[in-house]
Amino acid sequence: MNKQLQNLKTNFLGKNIIYYKEIDSTQKEIWRKIKDKTITNGTLIMADIQTHGKGTHGRTWHTDESGNIAFSLFVEMNSNVRVLNGITIEMAKIIVDIFATIYGIKLEIKQPNDIVVNGKKLGGILTETLLAGEVVKYLVIGIGINTNKEKFTQDIKNLATSIKKEFHINVDREKFITEFCNRLEKELLKRI
Repeated sequence: MNKQLQNLKTNFLGKNIIYYKEIDSTQKEIWRKIKDKTITNGTLIMADIQTHGKGTHGRTWHTDESGNIAFSLFVEMNSNVRVLNGITIEMAKIIVDIFATIYGIKLEIKQPNDIVVNGKKLGGILTETLLAGEVVKYLVIGIGINTNKEKFTQDIKNLATSIKKEFHINVDREKFITEFCNRLEKELLKRI
């Protein structure tokens, strides 16, 4: 993985990349770096494998095979919490649109934060914040998409799927992340 994303057109989002071959969770790593004050605005942390990936409602997000999309973004906000209304669904729309435009495949959104196809989940968005009263100090966004995953454990095999399994195509991870950052920064700048 390159230390820089090609064709990145952002001012801050994704400019600083920290890559791990394996980590417990990209989301947890951002919160550790916030606590240690060792993170800069727009930092992107990505991993090939997450041993304890974080999903919504305390669930685990399985990233146990390489080649899938698993990353988290850190955004400094200092804005009223209302500016984030609907941000998760906007990110879901960005993801679906990227796959439609670049790969010509149709995915669906199961509101507010799941990306599905044929009734099975193949991706999700985790949006977490640090608030001071009504002010959002930090926004931490986790994106997990099963692009390459072929093995599903018994408990999720009827609920989850992957791009490779459904469409038999390979996804360029860097291209996807670059496009996501380019589009998300525009959306964020409208709100802050």
